[in-house]
This record gives sequence, structure tokens and C-alpha cells, in this order.
Amino acid sequence: MSDQQILRALRAAASAAHRDGDMETALASYASYLSQVPQDARIWSNLGALHRNAKRTDMALRAHARALALAPGDVSVMNNMANALSDVGQYDQSIALRRDVLAQTPDAANQLAMIGRCLRGKGDYVAAIDWLQNAIARYPDETELRMQLAFAQLGAGRYADGFDNYRVRWQAGELKPRNLPFPEWQGEPLDGKTILILPEQGFGDAILFARFAAVLRGRGARVILQVKKPLRRLFAAIDGVDETVTEIRGDAHVDFWINMMDLALLHFRADTAVPAPTRLTVPDDSIARARNILRPHAGALRIGVVWTGSVTYKGNAFRSFGHRDFLPLADMPGVQLFSLYKGPELAAYHADGTDAFICDAGSSERDFADTAGMMQELDLVITSDTATAHLAGSLGVPVWTVLHWDAFWVYRHAGETTAWYPTMRLFRQPAPLDWDGVLADVASAVRTLREN
Repeated sequence: MSDQQILRALRAAASAAHRDGDMETALASYASYLSQVPQDARIWSNLGALHRNAKRTDMALRAHARALALAPGDVSVMNNMANALSDVGQYDQSIALRRDVLAQTPDAANQLAMIGRCLRGKGDYVAAIDWLQNAIARYPDETELRMQLAFAQLGAGRYADGFDNYRVRWQAGELKPRNLPFPEWQGEPLDGKTILILPEQGFGDAILFARFAAVLRGRGARVILQVKKPLRRLFAAIDGVDETVTEIRGDAHVDFWINMMDLALLHFRADTAVPAPTRLTVPDDSIARARNILRPHAGALRIGVVWTGSVTYKGNAFRSFGHRDFLPLADMPGVQLFSLYKGPELAAYHADGTDAFICDAGSSERDFADTAGMMQELDLVITSDTATAHLAGSLGVPVWTVLHWDAFWVYRHAGETTAWYPTMRLFRQPAPLDWDGVLADVASAVRTLREN
């Protein structure tokens, strides 16, 4: 076999390993191949895509920059670089590349959607909405365009329009369609009927949207709310709900079902005001547990902290920081921190000894009711954008939410407050990827709080 044949085989093997999800083999094969064929732009671009998938954003940008330098007009190379630039908030550069892609492929509706995504990421909701509405007029069946329009409208506070467009989420490929033996409610009379509210997506979404269960009150229906088990005790007495369950049998006496998030659409069609968070149930034994944990630290400013959310959420790497980033707060005299986090990232927190400085109050929790009990007994909660933020905000306890530059629509892209949680204070990255800056702001605010 000639040298060229060997290199072609190595190239093919690297790409095949990448497609098959064998990232370790692909990474090694790409490195071996590129050491001998450094001018192959497509393989540099593939390597960048691999690093992006692994959340190594700096390595992704480095590889894509090499690819773009070698093939500045290649559509695939430009698209991959544009994706990586969007990840790190370099939206103007990403938009410029996507416009170059559109110059060659004018019917690439996904590029139109991603330009809208970039405009929203900049916080320019008006421009994003105008751009996406024009694109939808050309491509009315493109679900990604409508998804991006929904997020832009929600960020702009146009909730009825946003939730109406957000119904396309079930056609976007990320959610598994419902398969139930009873029909979805389409507005039929509910007198004497039973309607089931179904959860969707994460714990934080369930806590956020539970407030909308009350919109079914007065329609004459018996309302059942299905929740995941960790929320069962917390949701024991949701306003507007007759029964809370963790599972529903196929032969259950249910007449209709509705998705929890679609309750928001029902509300905002009738009322533009954001309703107050729902009333949550905090059992006595959860409060007793919290007081027992906190008792040795009486007199200190007691702060609960969370630095990361679910690692399975695809955007978690950008909204989260490290547990050690809280240590400067733990060093302040008169301050005691308590970790409210439970999940796989606890391994690193225990392994490096951080648990001696930030007490582990989360790993022994049974459910979110225990978390709520701790929050009610603490002086303050400081958290990244996770379910913890929604829980603290719903409880009405003092909570500071530390946001990355492209915040969830509830928090928008500017301001220190949100209408969705009146007791919440927002801290924002001053620039993309700048956790040091925003955490310095948090530390300054804690010092002020401690002194007052």
C-alpha cells in the first residue's frame, strides 16, 4: 500500500470513528493524520466539531480557525466555525460567516434560524423577531425558525405569541411525542371531566410553570398533575390541582391531557401579567432536617450555594462554573457556605477537600422538599441558572442567580430583577465566558450584606 493510500485510509478511519461516536479513537486518528497532512481543511473542521461536542470550546475554535484559514470559502467549514463562534458569544462574527454561507446557499433556512439565534443572543429581541418573521414567511414549515422566534418573543416579554410559537417544540425533534390512550385537550368544555397536566423537560421547568395550573380553576374539571418523584412532596398542594401523582396508568379515568407549558399560553391569551409563583409544600421533617444541619453554625451568615445544573443538559457547560469559585466567599469571616448540589459533580467537590469549607447539605437530601427546607432556614441562596434558582424564587427566599451572558428568557439579557421571581437578584457576566468578573460582583455584594 502506498503512502497516499495509507493516509486516505487513516482519514477515512478517523471520520468513521467520529461518526460512530468513538471520540477517543477519532481524536487520536485526526491528530495522526493532520501531523502528516496539515493542509486538509475539512479534517481540521471535523476536529473542531469533535472538540465542540466535547465542550472544549477553546480547542474547537483553534481547529476551526485553521480550517477557515485553509478554506475560507468552504460552506461546511464556515458553518462549523459559525457554530463555535455562537457558542462563545461572538455573535457578530458568527452572523458574518452565516451571511457568507447564504451567499452560496440562499435556501439554507437553518442559517437564517441561526442568525436569528445570534441576534437574540445579543439581546436584540426586536431585530431577532423581525428577521425570523421574514424568514418564516419564506419557509413556513421550518420548525427551527419558529423555535427561535418563540425564544425571541419570550425574551421580549411577548408571552402569548412566544408560547403559541413554542408549541412547535414537539416537531423539532428534541422531545418525544406523547402516546396516551386519551386525547389532548383542545379547549372542549371541562364540566365534570378529569384533565391531566403532564410534565415536560427539567425540574426547573416544572417549578417555573406550576404557577399556571391555576388557570384551569373554575372550569368544572378535576385536575391531576403528574410530576417526577423528587417533586412529589413539594407539589403536594399546588393551587388549582386536586391530585398530584408520579405516574398515570393507561386505564386511569382521565378525559383529557395538556402539557404543563401550554397552560402558560392559556393564561397569557387572557392576561398579560406574569402570575406569582405557586405555593409549594415544605414538610415539617424537611425543616427539622435543615435546622439540625445548620445548628452548629448559628450566628454566621449562612448561604446555600449551587455551581452547576444537570450535566445532561446540553447547555450546562456555559451556564455553570466550578465549585472552587465559591471558596473566596467561604473565606470571609462570619460567612458559612452550604452546598445544595447533588449530582455527579460532587465527586470533584469531595475529592479536593472543598467539603471542609463548604458544608455538604445536598447529597443527603431525599427530594426537592428537603432542598426547600434548607432554603427557608438559610439567610441567602446563591446559584447558577438551575432548578435551584426556580425553587428559591418560588419559595420567596432571598436568592442571587449568577447568569452567563446568554441567559434563559425568564431572566432576559439585562437588568438585576425578573418579574417571574420578585425576591431574586440577578448577577450577569460582564462579557462572554467571564465568570471571574461576575463572581467578583457577587463577592462584593456578600461583603456588603455581611457588614449591614
